[in-house]
Amino acid sequence: MILSSLLCVASGGSLGPEAPLVQVTGSTGTWLGKMFRLKGEELRSLSIAGMAAGFTALFGAPLGGSLFSLEILHHEHAVEYYKAIIPALVASCFSYLVFAIIIHLGLAPIWDLSAYEYSGIFDFGYAILFAIIGAGFGWAFIFSTKFFKSIFDKKPIPIYLKTLIGGFVLGIIAFYFPITRYFGHQEINELLSGNFSIKLLFAILIFKIIAISITVTSGWRGGFIIPLFFVGATLGLIIHQLFPSINLTLAIVSCMGAINACVTRTPMSTTILLATLTGFGHFIPILFASLTGYFLAPRIPFISSQLENGKIQH
Repeated sequence: MILSSLLCVASGGSLGPEAPLVQVTGSTGTWLGKMFRLKGEELRSLSIAGMAAGFTALFGAPLGGSLFSLEILHHEHAVEYYKAIIPALVASCFSYLVFAIIIHLGLAPIWDLSAYEYSGIFDFGYAILFAIIGAGFGWAFIFSTKFFKSIFDKKPIPIYLKTLIGGFVLGIIAFYFPITRYFGHQEINELLSGNFSIKLLFAILIFKIIAISITVTSGWRGGFIIPLFFVGATLGLIIHQLFPSINLTLAIVSCMGAINACVTRTPMSTTILLATLTGFGHFIPILFASLTGYFLAPRIPFISSQLENGKIQH
């Protein structure tokens, strides 16, 4: 799992390390729980604590990471996952501490979008409006992924041929749009500091969604949380270029929050993660956008663990 994820990340695949990282750390928690002969809720809590530690090591946000580990598993009949909130928080805090010691991690945002001044109650309306647009592109990503999945699964193709075809198509996209390479962690800053025309931004938006979908469906390993943040940032820049009077930062964080919450159904942790990662000090507009994306999400969850039968298996 680690090697296949590293190959995807290092070779320019449009998936991040979050899904394999969380699967490995969550499985480690399960393994430790079985070593201590834990069962039931205690074993489940230790698995979730491992997932929370993995999310925190990636995002550098203990509260957001711990909530993400709970929300990503949540479905209608899984309220019991929230019983693991304290173990998840403890694991996240220690994970952050160890990670900070190893790499000398600071507390500054990764994507600096702090230049925002509240201009009135209409900002919440704008956040909801931007979120509706972002949710629409969340649906576009889901349909794109299902479309490419139907193509790759139409005939029984060996996995090495799937990854070969997927990598070839990704290489073509990356040749014409180099910023679509990788999962977007550094590319978001390049996007924000660049001077892209609106036509180029539309092309980046469309082909990044296609690149993520192909990476997911062609057999490569990784997560799509940060890539979706990249899509949201691109969409926010497009909206700002179409309507220059609109606050750029508000448009970007609203689209980022909405598209991620629409696909992953994680409005609370998405809000906290974005506030931490962008330095956007006004918490409520992001929450409005994330909740809008969540309520506009498809009825059937995109992530299999959120289906009714998608509980953790021990």
